[in-house]
Amino acid sequence: MIVEVCANSLESALVAQRAGADRIELCSELAVGGLTPSYGLLKAVKDQVSIPVHVLIRPRSGDFSYTDAEMDIMLSDIKICAEFGFAGIVAGVLSKDFSLDVDRTKKLKLAAGNMSFTFHRAFDWLVNPFEALVELENLKVNTILSSGQQSSAPKGLDFLTRLKTKSTTIQIMPGSGVNAGNVDSFKDKGFGAVHLSGTAMMRVLSSKPLISMNSKGFLSDDHIVITQLENIEAVVSKVK
Repeated sequence: MIVEVCANSLESALVAQRAGADRIELCSELAVGGLTPSYGLLKAVKDQVSIPVHVLIRPRSGDFSYTDAEMDIMLSDIKICAEFGFAGIVAGVLSKDFSLDVDRTKKLKLAAGNMSFTFHRAFDWLVNPFEALVELENLKVNTILSSGQQSSAPKGLDFLTRLKTKSTTIQIMPGSGVNAGNVDSFKDKGFGAVHLSGTAMMRVLSSKPLISMNSKGFLSDDHIVITQLENIEAVVSKVK
């Protein structure tokens, strides 16, 4: 069984490698489900990690429906990953009605070239997952990362098992909530790979700062944060 670790930093990637993980999914900002890592982190991991690394291609938090400009950013990030020589990418695009955006996912898959392609947990939002499975197989996607359309993979085990049974070419990789206490249930069902972060919150300051830099109001699945023209114009007109 392949053990893939979702690593959010160089330190996490090195720990995963030292622990015997087979592969890393590299990202940043786990709190929002992961974002594309910076160029500097990509370089550091490429230089210091020897096991295969798949890079998350996700330009922002929120939903998985992207503008043309965001698609261009994702395609540029995939090109950088190819130039670095990473083993794979992790990506995917949905339509706003929660169906698979086949055309845009195909663009990402073509850009990935010979790199492995994992369709990420946007799959868990799909209203037609079994139809999408066939479409993703037609696109020659290698892996689907899924929690079985539940809040965690253990809760979605029955769905994941059905998905695996119907899959003919794609590897179904359970992820979210996988740990040493439940991984045997996935092994017993014949899954060939699992995905986990294995993280814990580590205190790095002796006391909390006076003000928080976290903004909970920015966290949303169905909204995205965009600078508003009138807000900036109002300030510029006051001071210029």
